[in-house]
Amino acid sequence: MRRNPVLPVLAAVAAVIVLLGLGIYLGGHPDRLPDPVRDALVGDGQSQLLQEAVDRVHDDYYREIPEDELTNTAIAGMVDALKDKYSHYFTPKQFEQYMRMTNAQFTGVGIQVAEDAKGLKIVHVYDDSPAQKAQLRKDDLIVRAGGHDLAGLSVDRASTFVRGPVGSQVELVIQRGDERLTKNVERAVVTAPVVASRMRKAADGTKVAQIALAQFARGAGEQVRKEVDKRLKQGAKAIILDLRGNGGGLVNEARAVASVFIPEGKIVTIKARNEPAHTLTATGDAISSKIPLAVLVDSNTASASEIVAGAIQDHDRGEIIGEHTYGKGVFQEVQRLSNGGALDLTVGEYFLPSGRNLGDGIEQGSGVQPDVKVSDDDKTKQDDVLQRGVQVLAGQVG
Repeated sequence: MRRNPVLPVLAAVAAVIVLLGLGIYLGGHPDRLPDPVRDALVGDGQSQLLQEAVDRVHDDYYREIPEDELTNTAIAGMVDALKDKYSHYFTPKQFEQYMRMTNAQFTGVGIQVAEDAKGLKIVHVYDDSPAQKAQLRKDDLIVRAGGHDLAGLSVDRASTFVRGPVGSQVELVIQRGDERLTKNVERAVVTAPVVASRMRKAADGTKVAQIALAQFARGAGEQVRKEVDKRLKQGAKAIILDLRGNGGGLVNEARAVASVFIPEGKIVTIKARNEPAHTLTATGDAISSKIPLAVLVDSNTASASEIVAGAIQDHDRGEIIGEHTYGKGVFQEVQRLSNGGALDLTVGEYFLPSGRNLGDGIEQGSGVQPDVKVSDDDKTKQDDVLQRGVQVLAGQVG
């Protein structure tokens, strides 16, 4: 009797398929493997334990929860356990939104915000934005967004609940003094001006250029230099760099902005746990040091903004005017993960040219103390800090 030669081939293919399927299943469920096999094929014991816990919840919990949701929650919980308000986990969707925010154009409601223990404090409402149309105001406090309480969250994490798809609506709960308001605001593509400038005049007619920098996004240094050069050509005799409400951004852009005014020397020294200390110095080609300079700061001036203000103060290049800054002496690094999400993790500290650190580990520190202390008077609604800056610089023009 002749055997069918096709049958052994089919049997072999079937065996391969079965083994492949079994391998995939066991690879995703290492707790099903015998101990010696699991130890040999699956990483270290702690990784096995974490995957085992995820598998148990996924397989045995009374209702089904997607495995990716469990993984996201596990990672977020681990980062939350650090008790570091600067470190957090981005899910894949949140990271996609975050990447849009690193550019000048993003999808949101058109506000610049600062950290507050109770939520997000609005420090600026952009012109012609959904926020302006919804009559949101500077100093409004967003305590809830899209059904999520924002108390205790970092600015980046809280902002992810405000942003969303173009045309969608987000419900914002606003605390305005003793009044609590609910606003439904339609999201849109918002172009945030990274740098804005205006020519100011002192009482004696001296022209002073105000250069306001909203964030240290890519290209911030180049844009600041462009505005400074433009205003100097228009007759400005002094420069105000306005960093009020600027929560920071990219350290390399802080170096670039500081280098517009500081001709040489240290700008900042970075010290990380697993790397040797690294000092960033001025890049050269600064404007003339004879041009008087003032930097306006407040309690929301943080991170990269403090690097610039602190370097200018340490080099005795200009006057720091306003309130003491936030006091953040650590920096974060965004690290991509294989699921499309990312960790925004505190990885080191930075130190000013004098060697001082503005923070206290992951706690707020003393920040940059102003040379001229000024606070705005809410009753007069005048920009007292700006007016004082113009006055101080006018007195320094030769």
